[in-house]
Amino acid sequence: MSGTGAETRPAALARRRTALVVAILGLCGACAAAMLFAFDPAATRLYPVCVFHAVTGLYCPGCGSLRALHQLLHGHVATALGYNCLLVLSVPVLAYALASHVLRRLGWRSLPVMRLRAWLGWVVFAVIVAFGVLRNIPGWPFNLLAP
Repeated sequence: MSGTGAETRPAALARRRTALVVAILGLCGACAAAMLFAFDPAATRLYPVCVFHAVTGLYCPGCGSLRALHQLLHGHVATALGYNCLLVLSVPVLAYALASHVLRRLGWRSLPVMRLRAWLGWVVFAVIVAFGVLRNIPGWPFNLLAP
């Protein structure tokens, strides 16, 4: 007898477990998106404030992200860009990476893999830091980056 039946059962269980985790996380994400769609962060106190901004009075690279996502969910791309252009520009890349990862984990045919170089992480880090610094410089054109 070969052990193929015993080998496929753990693999099938692992695939089902992964599918369940993806389904639960997807449901949580859909609920969070529905809440963000329904309640405007600019108009309610439901969401937490940025601790960095509250303490320093400066904008961090993430300031305006919830308001930008709210506007994106309503289809207002230009308004979302005004709140946090870095987030808006990174959404397609992040969505592609997430979809590719989920498909791969489910054992389905994955999207083409983005081959990233090691130095690219440092470039992304530098862009985020530069964005955080530039959006706090008063005057044109830097004030366009502030939420």
